[in-house]
Amino acid sequence: MSEMAKEIDPALAARVPPGQQLTTKWPVLTYGRTPRFDPARWTFHCFGLVEREMSWTWEEFQRLPRVTLTSDIHCVTRWSRLDNTWEGVHVRTIVEACRPRPEARFVLQHADPDYTTNTAIEDLVDDDVLLALKHDGRDLEPDHGGPLRLVLPRLYFWKSSKWLRAFEFLDVNPPGFWEQNGYHMHADPWPEERYSDQETRAMQQMRAEAARKLRDR
Repeated sequence: MSEMAKEIDPALAARVPPGQQLTTKWPVLTYGRTPRFDPARWTFHCFGLVEREMSWTWEEFQRLPRVTLTSDIHCVTRWSRLDNTWEGVHVRTIVEACRPRPEARFVLQHADPDYTTNTAIEDLVDDDVLLALKHDGRDLEPDHGGPLRLVLPRLYFWKSSKWLRAFEFLDVNPPGFWEQNGYHMHADPWPEERYSDQETRAMQQMRAEAARKLRDR
């Protein structure tokens, strides 16, 4: 049996969403080239509907307090990998520093080279969400999003942007790159929210209205 088609141990079955297969590998799935990291030019930026617009250089980001968390990850392409150990900056450290305004309910993640994905703030600030710098004790490899990626375990893994560079806080929920190309706006793996044609009519109307409002600003 291949590494990508392991039979699921009944003791672990409750941790694996429907339609997923366990793997001990970590497949590399990327649209386009892996961007080059230049620490002298790298920044992480928070902007939009915030009380304090914030920006950190690579050196400054390295000095932020770190946490170590363990979580499972689930890819929309139907693999799951359990018990990943991440080291990085808890997302609440970033959110508390920039102080989102009351009307901010969503975050558009911006990542190199020109990637975006949308996230509700309530999903983003969960206890197990962090901006990861290390995976299983080693610096995050470029192909897996190094030097910095989001890890948001409760959603399919495309919502955990590789090569993350900014959070834009918004009062609307515009579709990001994959959401514009047929993927679900929310992406909860347990009800298998994989594709846009599974969205409710209200969610489809919301995505169209949010995209229009953002264009008109």
